[in-house]
Amino acid sequence: MTTAELVKQKGDEKEQEAAKAPMDRIRVAPNTVAYVENHKLVVEFAIPGAPTETIDVKMLEDGVYLTAPAREIEYAAALALGWPVKPGKAEATYEHGLLRIEVPLKDPMEGAVKVGIKSGGGQTVIDSAKDKTPKP
Repeated sequence: MTTAELVKQKGDEKEQEAAKAPMDRIRVAPNTVAYVENHKLVVEFAIPGAPTETIDVKMLEDGVYLTAPAREIEYAAALALGWPVKPGKAEATYEHGLLRIEVPLKDPMEGAVKVGIKSGGGQTVIDSAKDKTPKP
């Protein structure tokens, strides 16, 4: 057997082990805390034993999803957020088994569209930016 074939065989064995590993793990919800600090939402997950390179975090404006395999368990969490955030600006650190995610809060009026108001019977259109009330 050539070296290339041995490397391929070892790679195939590792893929098979990795594919079956999640089946062998018990799924556990990590201890989680979320709070606001300095106009940022802070979410902390206690996931001791999870190697940094295996942690998978996905964030949306209204939620966070986490998976993190560690030894015989797999941490899994889905957290709905009560306030919209800017997921593209999220930053995470992992130290001593604690994953800390900081993300700026989104202004709830960001992206709001002004709605014009039409009158129903020949009256003046009201625009809050300027008073267009007819003058006598």
